[in-house]
Amino acid sequence: MNPESLKELLKSVSEGRVTPEEAAARLRHMPFEDLGFAKLDHHRSLRCGFPEVIFCQGKTVEQIVAIVGRMAAHGSTILGTRAGPEVYEAVRAAHPGAVYHKAARAIVLVGSEGALPPTGLVAIVSAGTSDQSVAEEARVTAEVLGCGTQPFYDVGVAGIHRLLAHTEALARANVVIVVAGMEGALASVVGGLVDVPVIGVPTSVGYGASFSGLAPLLTMLNSCAAGVGVVNIDNGFGAGYLAAMIIRTAKRLKTRQSKVQSPKSKVAEKKKRSRGHA
Repeated sequence: MNPESLKELLKSVSEGRVTPEEAAARLRHMPFEDLGFAKLDHHRSLRCGFPEVIFCQGKTVEQIVAIVGRMAAHGSTILGTRAGPEVYEAVRAAHPGAVYHKAARAIVLVGSEGALPPTGLVAIVSAGTSDQSVAEEARVTAEVLGCGTQPFYDVGVAGIHRLLAHTEALARANVVIVVAGMEGALASVVGGLVDVPVIGVPTSVGYGASFSGLAPLLTMLNSCAAGVGVVNIDNGFGAGYLAAMIIRTAKRLKTRQSKVQSPKSKVAEKKKRSRGHA
């Protein structure tokens, strides 16, 4: 349940379209529901703007199907990360509307409250094709959380002209996610080209001396470019979620500012009215 649906429920009670008992029945599992093996946080959307996300790795198929079932009953949009094909088949058997993003290893099931409308633009930049699964996880996450996305794949520093060909397009993004393994230099390069936040995602792709992603992680943390933040190794989900939060915050600030007239605009409006204008 998100803030809008809660307001609608309360409005329905006040107008007599829903009884207090019916409303209480809908809210009885808030803020969480104990399934024995998991405690579902149905309150998450009200606090954080999006329902709890299911990390499928390490859970049994039966557990995942049960969690999806309870979240779907509450109308929540469901995002399951690190999900294999066998998990998807089991979820789809119970919920035919579920969609599987193979490269991202993600399951998406839009709830009864509907998909979030796209807001802002997140550019997803990956160094090589081997980094694409992590980049796709970031892309799917950002889209499910209501962001428009534009991918720029296989544009690593080994052939930097491939990246520079997209400089103008990158400049139109509100946030840029950079996914790179090996030495992870791409995040610094992109950080020097754009004037928006850059989220670096080091991947475990690379030869032995990359230490399964530790080398690109340290490179990105030591970036000489300002405005580069870093999430954990292979954490495309974390990058996509953070990008969506940045865009949501910017939208909220813009909305607040539009509601507040500046002193100059108030004076201008007063002068306009004194001249007989409506």
